[in-house]
Amino acid sequence: MIRQYDFAPLDGITKTVFRRVWNDQFGGADRFFIPFFSPTSEHVMTSRDLKELDRARNAGLELVPQVMTKRAEDFLWATEIVKDLGYTEANLNLGCPSGTVAGKGKGSGFLSKPDELEKFFDEVFSKVTLPVSVKTRLGIHDPEEFERILEIYNRYPIHCLTIHPRVQKQFYKGEVHSDAFAKALEKSKNPVCYNGDLKTVEAFRSFEERFPTVEHVMAGRGAIGDPALLRKVRGTGEAATREELQHFTKTLYAAYTEFYQGQDAQAAQRMKEVWFYLIHLFVGGERIDRKLRRNRDPRIYEQLEATIFAELPLLDHLEGDLV
Repeated sequence: MIRQYDFAPLDGITKTVFRRVWNDQFGGADRFFIPFFSPTSEHVMTSRDLKELDRARNAGLELVPQVMTKRAEDFLWATEIVKDLGYTEANLNLGCPSGTVAGKGKGSGFLSKPDELEKFFDEVFSKVTLPVSVKTRLGIHDPEEFERILEIYNRYPIHCLTIHPRVQKQFYKGEVHSDAFAKALEKSKNPVCYNGDLKTVEAFRSFEERFPTVEHVMAGRGAIGDPALLRKVRGTGEAATREELQHFTKTLYAAYTEFYQGQDAQAAQRMKEVWFYLIHLFVGGERIDRKLRRNRDPRIYEQLEATIFAELPLLDHLEGDLV
């Protein structure tokens, strides 16, 4: 039975502003994973990364910082930084499927070099002073690659292993490899968390039925597309109403505008990224989604959002694929 619910890190979306507004209105997540930061070779934190990690900006939220790197010395430096900021866990990103990231050997791209990954972990776990968790994919091309990767993970005291059972080349398309997850769950010597395509209450219930021993899951795209998802799953609330969603998007837009110091265009751009997922909660939203993506004028964005709430029927759960 699921007992812990994490909110997945989605770069560009689940940052400080979104986390605060989403949690205040809907809630249901036990922890939020902060979208990754990549340590610089000079070991200097950027002002943007420091804002994300600022405890005062994240008051009342349980957070886990995520780090993306392929250099052990950089990861160790980053863990000391987040430890000094008061965090009690650091997460290593071995799951990002982006081609630009993987092409540099970071994120899921690091999985293509298991020998280097093993050396990385040897150094990290011989020196690290903070619990380390890992978010991973199954490999690059074939889920069978995960057998070798899991052998490596099993040699180290990973605080929690979050598995998204797709390979890098799938990105977020196609079916998750549930059988591969089942094998990993059986063989892992470390605690396991599941992540991938949990976007409806029915999906959560089906997962629980097949994997009754899994107590820890992570949701991301589903909880953005349906902000009430986790409260529905936990039985603490109903489906979002039109009025709730409209209040949520207006509050979020205002919060982004304040964060960007009145720069409406940047605030509207952030909202468009949220609507990329949220639009799936409305019947016929595809035509407006295309207009949202093409538009760069914040006034037109506001008009399109008003049209969504005024004209499109609202679903009580997500339908279709979230890419």
